[in-house]
Amino acid sequence: MKRVMIVGGPGSGKSMLASALGEKTGLPVFHMDKIHYRPGWVARSREEKDRLTHEVHQKERWIFEGGHSSTYAERIARADTFIWLDVPVGLRLFRVLKRSVKYYGRSRPDLPEGCPERFNLQTIEFLQFIWRTRHSARDKLVRIQDNPPAHLRVHRLTDLREVRDFLSRVEPTAV
Repeated sequence: MKRVMIVGGPGSGKSMLASALGEKTGLPVFHMDKIHYRPGWVARSREEKDRLTHEVHQKERWIFEGGHSSTYAERIARADTFIWLDVPVGLRLFRVLKRSVKYYGRSRPDLPEGCPERFNLQTIEFLQFIWRTRHSARDKLVRIQDNPPAHLRVHRLTDLREVRDFLSRVEPTAV
């Protein structure tokens, strides 16, 4: 395990798994939200996000969690491990609300500084986005899981117990 791609909907636990896996393996962790946003919740251009994700993909070792599905093909071509956190949408909505409360007024570790959690109209819009895209986003990941390239080990984890079991089986990576 040298290049790990972690995907799933918002609130599925990607950042938490990436951090735990990084601690266990020593692999560097990259969060898509740190690429997506600049301080102040300013979104980068698509071209800039493409360039920054490409820079991560070219590294020899990484755990890269998050979306930007337009770069999935490149990421999959480089990854040796694909982890899909396929948890129910209700749980994901709950987790997004929970982290909004937990980090209220502060930036989460998987976000750039200057992106404090708030509970406002954008929070409601984000929850609506999660609900609205729950099928279309999942369909893309089903296609990857069902037809992976031969070099890619695929793991679909659907609950916290499966995540814990997966982590318990991971061996530290030799540098």
